[in-house]
Amino acid sequence: MPNVDAGPRERDAGRAAVKLIAFYLPQYHPIPENDEWWGKGFTEWTNVTKARPQFDGHYQPRLPADLGFYDLRLRETRHQQIDLAKKYGIYGFCYYYYWFSGTTLLARPIEEMLSDSESDMPFCVCWANENWTRRWDAKEREILIAQKYLPSDDLDFIKGLIPFFKDSRYIRLKGAPLLIVYRPQQLPDSKNTTKIWRQYCESVGIPKIHLCAALTHGNEEYIKYGFDSGVQFPPHNFKTRSLNARLDFQKTFRGKVFNYYEIAESYLAQQYNDDFIFRTVFPSWDNTARRKDSATVVLNGTPENYEYWLSATIKITLEKLRGNGRFVFVNAWNEWAEGCYLEPDQKFGNSFLESTLRAMTGKSTLSGFQHKDVPEQFSNVEGRTLLGDLKYTFGFHFDLARDRIRVFRNTNPRIMALMTPFVRFFRKVFY
Repeated sequence: MPNVDAGPRERDAGRAAVKLIAFYLPQYHPIPENDEWWGKGFTEWTNVTKARPQFDGHYQPRLPADLGFYDLRLRETRHQQIDLAKKYGIYGFCYYYYWFSGTTLLARPIEEMLSDSESDMPFCVCWANENWTRRWDAKEREILIAQKYLPSDDLDFIKGLIPFFKDSRYIRLKGAPLLIVYRPQQLPDSKNTTKIWRQYCESVGIPKIHLCAALTHGNEEYIKYGFDSGVQFPPHNFKTRSLNARLDFQKTFRGKVFNYYEIAESYLAQQYNDDFIFRTVFPSWDNTARRKDSATVVLNGTPENYEYWLSATIKITLEKLRGNGRFVFVNAWNEWAEGCYLEPDQKFGNSFLESTLRAMTGKSTLSGFQHKDVPEQFSNVEGRTLLGDLKYTFGFHFDLARDRIRVFRNTNPRIMALMTPFVRFFRKVFY
């Protein structure tokens, strides 16, 4: 693991050279599609407020403090976010951009920001090119709206981004607008796609664009997709052990629990064949609000642990990258339903923001991760049993098979009617 001790001169270099960009979720205002899929008035807050603890001491629900349950249709909300971010060392926002073969969802915040000259914040775009599903997992089941990748999509997509690229606030590397693609491995012919994007931009007066591939869902490459760089996307692709056996869950839990410092250490130690990789940290992670008893929960996501990870990441970035491309990313500014945010909450207040500022200004005094142990109140005192594990395993696989049963039921209603009593029996026994 890298040595992150730094002298005053090196800390000053970090303050001057590294720019921190936070991923930004726009799903805090109602749209007709979400009204249809989830109910009238649905926003990200709907899930956040419904979250419940899965074990004693589990921090849920996670509720906002200073900014409250905001609505991104309000200009003053966006200005408050910008003022807060800039005060605590955030250079810019990277907005998730939801585009589906000409249909754009949740674009109002970035479009209104674009037309508002007083929204004085650098920004860029990350195309979240995955399916929207009812389970929030982007898989090929219960799809609400899909990525179709039609023949005309490459050109239509890039045309829609030109107004953003030409804005003076748009984030650039050596004059080239920065565009991140969340799942480059999903593009049917990524090299042809990037070629079309570059040629069109050049034809409208943008000589170069910088294409960055997110390292998500097992992908750790960018060159083979025709991109210029990659960006880490924790908690994607980490390889650490689960803490499930050490926890006493209140009911059947099908998700996984991990330790923050182990995930952070695995990212700090990650080596790449190509050095043009932007490093990313997260303050905490817990998507119970979306995934309930199938959540991924990370313990010890504290301001101190985050501060050390960010400080160490800044040092690596200074060593690996040069020039004006010394970006570090934070996942995220406001992913509340994934327990992944810098905005003030009711437990930590402004602590994560204060940790950000200390790390960015070289004033952090931490020499390691401060919280590593599983708190005693979380521990599984009774231990695991064979019967309990068998019941858990059967319930887990039954849950995976449930979607197939639903499809079968819809296509074979008569046969499914005969199976219904058996399904009810298994649910009663194992749920």
